[in-house]
Amino acid sequence: MVGVGTGDMSTGKFIFKATLTIAFFSLLSRFLGLVRDIVIARQFGASVHTDAYLVAFTAPNLLFAVISGALVAVVVPVFTEYATKKEKQEAWKVFNTVFNVVTVIFIIVSAAGMIGSVYVVKLIAPGFQGEAARLAEDLTRIMFPLLLFSGWASLFTGLLNANNIFGVPAFSGVANNMVIILSALTLGSFYGIHGLAAGTVIAMALMGLIQLPVLVRAGYRYKPVFDIGHPGVKKVFYLAMPATLGISVNQAYILIERIFASGLQTGSISALNFANKLVQFPVSLVVLALGTAVFPTLSKLAAEGSFEELSAALNRLVKIMILAMVPAGIGLMVLRYPVVSLLFQHGAFGRQATELTAAALLFYSVGLVGQAAIIILSRGFYSVQDTRTPVKISLFTVLVNLCLSLVLIRVLQHAGLALASSLASLTGTVLLMICLEKKVAALKWSGLGKFILSVLAASGVMAAASYGVDAVLAGHFARSGTLGLAVRVGSAIATGVVAFIAAAIALRIEEIHLLLNYCRDAFGGLRNKLAKLHEH
Repeated sequence: MVGVGTGDMSTGKFIFKATLTIAFFSLLSRFLGLVRDIVIARQFGASVHTDAYLVAFTAPNLLFAVISGALVAVVVPVFTEYATKKEKQEAWKVFNTVFNVVTVIFIIVSAAGMIGSVYVVKLIAPGFQGEAARLAEDLTRIMFPLLLFSGWASLFTGLLNANNIFGVPAFSGVANNMVIILSALTLGSFYGIHGLAAGTVIAMALMGLIQLPVLVRAGYRYKPVFDIGHPGVKKVFYLAMPATLGISVNQAYILIERIFASGLQTGSISALNFANKLVQFPVSLVVLALGTAVFPTLSKLAAEGSFEELSAALNRLVKIMILAMVPAGIGLMVLRYPVVSLLFQHGAFGRQATELTAAALLFYSVGLVGQAAIIILSRGFYSVQDTRTPVKISLFTVLVNLCLSLVLIRVLQHAGLALASSLASLTGTVLLMICLEKKVAALKWSGLGKFILSVLAASGVMAAASYGVDAVLAGHFARSGTLGLAVRVGSAIATGVVAFIAAAIALRIEEIHLLLNYCRDAFGGLRNKLAKLHEH
């Protein structure tokens, strides 16, 4: 299991149980997310409509990610600090003030975004002209209110996690995807891409509403307080300022891609989006689940000064992350064409869109482990209430991304943007690891180099096995349609997984047993949860 230290098995079991809960709903949410993307691709393809939809979604989503993400990152440690001191009422007071201030800010920003939609589109997609620009402006006016609803949902999620409640917040993502799918099939059929935009806003509102009853049962009572002078509130906003800058810098990756891709051939933005969603699937399933579950515990260990246990937890998390993400990234590289064809090449999504998406997927996969590592390492910094170091590193990596994008887009077009993003993520990972080791004196990344080489060797065996099976079956199922392609992809993945596990065991990678136990218990937990759902 993923423990936090050799001397705290009960804490480790709690984290593991919470991780399984989050992983279950993350798996369900990501599966529905793939269904959502498949439905959108089938309805609208990689076209001017999907490009305009993604551009319209970019501005409110970036603002939400920046402001809410920064606040959640610091609200959890501050709330936990008050709760540890048995000052729960003060903790609720701090949250109410933060919630009210953020609500006022989001309402003002949403109104400004709707009124100034023309300028928003010009900023994000300067290459858009004519129909694409007008359509993006219309969709921006529809979608900007999702900033408020997604902000509420994010704050509710952070507070529930701080109270060690993980199930309902994780389920909210499932509900979000279900509503968007229904919107694409219903509103999208009647009103086109405008209907999908409206459905996306409704889905975001539902994410917050689902969590509210559970939050109330946890003890939360809303009060219209604006006690900005409260020490806890001051601490939240003081810590949030550098975190906001840091997350802004991280979100700049998306902004850079959208700006550059808006001047490339139609469908480039959509291809980058679909490819990135595939890369994010394993990250969300394993790493986000682990990171979310362990974050309150890391904060508690840091508050108690238990840095030996904190270091043990971080070491274990990073190794499990590498063990899961390296083969996932290499697997996506090897099977990119059949995977994209199977999932997206239907309806309005044609062969050219598949080519564009597969090219982006190849280069995004290079940096998959970097994207995952940044999530874990950033939580390590936030747990010790250091929000400044990640900011400095993020600023540097964005500059790396920008410079590489300017060079690589000339050679690889939209795929160059994906490669630039990956190389920048890997650069940021190395810098975060170096600085975190200096920040936490007890932390030593001992034996990590040998571990990475072993994982790469096992992944090489996996890649050869997957590629061989895919090549053999490609000839047999060349005319078998979607079913044959599904058999081909499924067989290649299954063979690769077995080959990787066998190679990892042969190479004596100890963490493979932890990962297998995680998967076994996750499957058991999934089966039990499905049984309970069936009973109800």
